[in-house]
Amino acid sequence: MRDILRKEIRLSASPLAFAFIPFGLMFLIPGYPILCSAFFVTLGLFQSFQYAREANDVTFSALLPIAKSDVVKGRYLFVCFIEACAFAVMGAASVIRMTVLADAPVYRANALMNANLFALGAALVIFGLFNLIFVGGFFRTARKIGRPFIAYIVIAFLTLSAAEAMHHIRGLENLNAFGTEHFGLQLIMLCAGLAVFSLLTLISCWKACYDFERVDL
Repeated sequence: MRDILRKEIRLSASPLAFAFIPFGLMFLIPGYPILCSAFFVTLGLFQSFQYAREANDVTFSALLPIAKSDVVKGRYLFVCFIEACAFAVMGAASVIRMTVLADAPVYRANALMNANLFALGAALVIFGLFNLIFVGGFFRTARKIGRPFIAYIVIAFLTLSAAEAMHHIRGLENLNAFGTEHFGLQLIMLCAGLAVFSLLTLISCWKACYDFERVDL
C-alpha cells in the first residue's frame, strides 16, 4: 500500500490538494466560521479527483498488477493523508489559541465557535462526511463527481451550521470553552469526532471497494 500511496501523491494528486492544507490556519481567524477550513481542505481534494479523472487515472490504476480494491484503498489513504496534514495544522492553531491567545480580547468577544478540542472533533466529522458521501459516491461509477460533491456540500454545511449553533443552546455553553476550561468535556468531544470519522471512513471504504468491483471500466 505504501507504493500505491506514493503513486497517488506523485502522479494522481492535483497540486491544489496540497495547496489547501494551510487553510487549517483559518482556525486563527477571529469572527470567522472556522469549520469552513475543513471544507476548503475537502475542496482541494475534490479538485484532485477531478484532475485524476481527466487524466483517466482510475483506468490506469486498475491496469496495474494490483487488486481493484487496492485502487480504492490507495485513494482513501491519500485522502486521509491530506486530511491528517490539515488536521495537524488545525491542531497547532488550536493549541496556540488555547494557550498563548486564550485570553485575547479579539477571541473572547467572538460570537462564533472558539478554536478548541470540540472544534477539532467537528472538523473530523466533516472530513468523515466527505469520505462517506463524496469519495464513496465517486467509486459507485468511478467517473461522476458532480452529484456526490453537491450532496456533500449540503450535508457539510448543515453539519457546520449545527456545530456553530450548539454552544448558543442553553446547557451546551461549555462546548465553546476557552483555553483548557472544561478540558474533560472537550477531550470527550474530540474523541467522539475521531470515532465518527473512523467509522464513516471505514464504512465508506468497504462499500467503495464493493461498488468498484462491479464497475465496468
